Amino acid sequence: MLIDTHTHLETFARQGTLDAALARARAAGVEAMITIGTANDDWALYREIAAARPGFVHYTVGLHPCSVDETWAAQVAEMAAFWDGEKGGPRPVALGECGLDRFHLPKEPAEAETVFAWQREAFAAQLAWAKRLNCPVVVHSRGAFAECVEMIDASGVEWARVVFHCFVEGEAEMREVMRRGGRGSFTGILTYKSAENVRAAAKVQGLERFMVETDAPYLTPVPHRGKPNEPAFVRHTAEFAAAEVLEVPFATLAAASTANARAFFGL
Repeated sequence: MLIDTHTHLETFARQGTLDAALARARAAGVEAMITIGTANDDWALYREIAAARPGFVHYTVGLHPCSVDETWAAQVAEMAAFWDGEKGGPRPVALGECGLDRFHLPKEPAEAETVFAWQREAFAAQLAWAKRLNCPVVVHSRGAFAECVEMIDASGVEWARVVFHCFVEGEAEMREVMRRGGRGSFTGILTYKSAENVRAAAKVQGLERFMVETDAPYLTPVPHRGKPNEPAFVRHTAEFAAAEVLEVPFATLAAASTANARAFFGL
């Protein structure tokens, strides 16, 4: 059995295909999943989905760097209600995804500088929340790995509670994360021919901290690349990782990655 540690169920819910997607996930051997909050327009939806499927769907609350704008402080302030149980329902299992993203910045340099400054402020504020809550943190880092590491170091957040989701850096960066006690999790990118650096990073981390995710509906693994991703497809990434990357039996990888996910997120 597997746990998809990072998926986005909003698309399925809005399209009316959620139940079918979850049924396919169960049939593929997915015993649980974590749907990841990105802004205040999906947090309540994810809490409702998790409440209706206890033990199968868990959720997080966070402000994705690509959702950051001039309203970021108000959105971050709204997160408290989910953690203190003010609105009922299950509590989040982690804070995130949050972090820094240079790839999607505006083209105009001055505007890009303003937005990136907001991203840094929003990330710092969420790290401060995570430290107070002593909860896991799901980090999004694109084109800003060194800056993310520097900010996590400065925040005082315990690195053992940090996961760089969709790890796309290489061996050297993974060693930096591991040296601090953190970890990366891996998407369908692991199966792409061009992703030798990602496979090298997964090998360096090894099975001890390995976690697998879809990031659905994005980053569909081979053999379904080019189609929308879904939680059921986490099995393809896990099978590839077992056979081609970590060279262990699939049952060994499934047991380890599931145990790692349950321990990290407190499931």
